[in-house]
Amino acid sequence: MSLAATAPHGFLSPTGVEIAFLLVGLVTLGAALITVTTRQLVHAALWLVVALGGLAVEYLLLTAEFIAWVQVLIYVGSVVVLLLFGLMLTRAPIGRSPDADSGNRLPALVVAVGAAGALVWVVTDAFRATWIDLDGPAAGTTRVTGESLFRHWVLPFEALSVLLLAALVGAIVLSRKTRAETPGTPDPAKIPGDQEGAR
Repeated sequence: MSLAATAPHGFLSPTGVEIAFLLVGLVTLGAALITVTTRQLVHAALWLVVALGGLAVEYLLLTAEFIAWVQVLIYVGSVVVLLLFGLMLTRAPIGRSPDADSGNRLPALVVAVGAAGALVWVVTDAFRATWIDLDGPAAGTTRVTGESLFRHWVLPFEALSVLLLAALVGAIVLSRKTRAETPGTPDPAKIPGDQEGAR
C-alpha cells in the first residue's frame, strides 16, 4: 500500500466530498446575498429557494439525510410557497420595487457580520474537541435522529410547527387589509341589499 493511500487527508489534500461541500456553500452564500440585495420581491423568493436548497445539499453531504429532507419539505416546500402566496395575495409588484430598499444597508451589514461571527464562535467553542466516529453507528440517519427528536425534543418540534400556521394566517390578514384599502371596493356592511336580506 502506498503512502498516498495511507496518508490522512488535510487542508492541502481535500476529498471530493469536501470540495463539493465548499462549492455548494459558495453557491448558497451567493444566493443568500442576492436574496437580501435584490429589489424584485419575486426574484428574492426564488433565490431564497436556491439558498435553502443549497443548505439541504450541505446536510446530505454531512450524512444527515433526515435534516436535509426536513429542510426541503418544510422550508423549500412550505415556507417559500407561503411567501409567494402572500406576495400574490398582497399584489406585490412583479418588477423592481424601490420600496424594497430601506436605506439601512450599513446597519444591516454590521448586524449580519456580528451575528455570523457570534454563531461561528459559539459553534467552534462548543464542538472544538468533538469528533465523529465514522466507523461507528451513523449519527445522522433518519432512525437515530427520529428517536432523539421524538424522545427528547417533542415540545420544541411541535412549537416549530406553529410557524406554518402563523405564516398562513398572516398572509390572509394582509390580503384582507389590502382588499379593504383598495379604492372602489364596496364594503359588504354598507350594501343596502345585504342589509335588507339579513333582516
